[in-house]
Amino acid sequence: MSSYVTRKTPGDTKWFTASRFGMFIHWGLYALPARHEWIKNRECITEEKYQKYFEHFEPDLYDARAWAKAAKAAGMKYAVLTTKHHEGFCLFDSKFTDYKATNTPIGRDLVKEYVEAFRAEGLKVGFYYSLIDWHHPHFTIDMIHPRRNDPDAFEQNQDRDMKIYAQYMRDQVTELLTNYGKIDILWFDFSYPHHQVEPGKEWMRGKGKEDWEAEKLIATARALQPDIIIDNRTEIEQDLWTPEQYQMTEWVKHKETGELVTWEACQTFSGSWGYHRDESTWKSPEMLIRMLVNTVSLGGNLLMNVGPTARGEFDDRAKNALAVYERWMHFNSRSIYNCTMAEPELLETLPPDCRYTQSQDGKRLYIHLFAYPFKHLQIKGLAGKVEYAQFLHDGSEILMDEGKVKHFSEGAAKADDLLVLNLPPVKPDMIVPVIELFLK
Repeated sequence: MSSYVTRKTPGDTKWFTASRFGMFIHWGLYALPARHEWIKNRECITEEKYQKYFEHFEPDLYDARAWAKAAKAAGMKYAVLTTKHHEGFCLFDSKFTDYKATNTPIGRDLVKEYVEAFRAEGLKVGFYYSLIDWHHPHFTIDMIHPRRNDPDAFEQNQDRDMKIYAQYMRDQVTELLTNYGKIDILWFDFSYPHHQVEPGKEWMRGKGKEDWEAEKLIATARALQPDIIIDNRTEIEQDLWTPEQYQMTEWVKHKETGELVTWEACQTFSGSWGYHRDESTWKSPEMLIRMLVNTVSLGGNLLMNVGPTARGEFDDRAKNALAVYERWMHFNSRSIYNCTMAEPELLETLPPDCRYTQSQDGKRLYIHLFAYPFKHLQIKGLAGKVEYAQFLHDGSEILMDEGKVKHFSEGAAKADDLLVLNLPPVKPDMIVPVIELFLK
């Protein structure tokens, strides 16, 4: 059994750490301008001008069943959908706002369709809910609000009351956790109390847990669904730590206690979360696989984002990226699901250009070859510890030697604790081949 113990949290994370791979879905009105999900902020767009996207939101090709099948085929075990992003638009039929999908030309509760479709495919269901709301009349103007540069921004704030907004959030979270059955993840986003403001504009300070009335917000969620997993972006520690757009180099630790925590890296296929027609920094197939492997090798989950188009489909670039995962996970998912960071004594044996994952029961060690070696993979410290070796993608045996590399060349490696895996000279047709070792 794995010896790693993570900090105890309120929710049930057992299924989560077994799943390891999920789909993030960023979708909203920003899919229409198609130039970043923060467009309302970046271009300081007024409510009046942003309204055209609301009036033309008609994702007629939206088929949640197709999304769910694509996620499942890619090897993803759960999903998290933006029920409301920073722009304030709700994909669900909330009775607390008119700014919702049911009042647009599509006229449907899109969250309901998502829940039903993903649940039907056996996937866990998560909701993203933005703490930020640039549409709500009581969300105060601050340094990232689209109205921050208005000459009368200070005056506009005088009629705004964050307590009213905090109650609005509790009301909507109550709807989300009451009207759609069991929800597995609640992903809040995000707090920013330490953002710098210009001298004399302290009233534009960032927002944190006091503004969200986060304790009440989380208590509301826990009362409705006690086992739900909640992230820590309200500024109140819960179940999940969420490094964003960053590849960790070690297991995430609690800042104060140093304890290992349950964590999930959230990443994008490209440089934007929402659909961005002209964005061009799409990740290579090799990078996509390496990010997943690297994350699990450090005890984490990967939440990989898709930004659907304004018509409700994944575009061809996203489909191609999902196809990369689909092919690789079809053969190699055993090295991802129910796996974690290898035990410390095994990590000491890690060869160059490789990543280990280990099954939670400790019986199997997986070697992910980031660079393919010529004929021999030499692993110091594993001699006498391996019962059998095979490529994972086809189950073909890999012959092993111990103590030395059996080669006529003078100076071939020798060591009592050396395990030598004899590989074919040609790399298998697989992005990041995986070797499965059955440990004694």
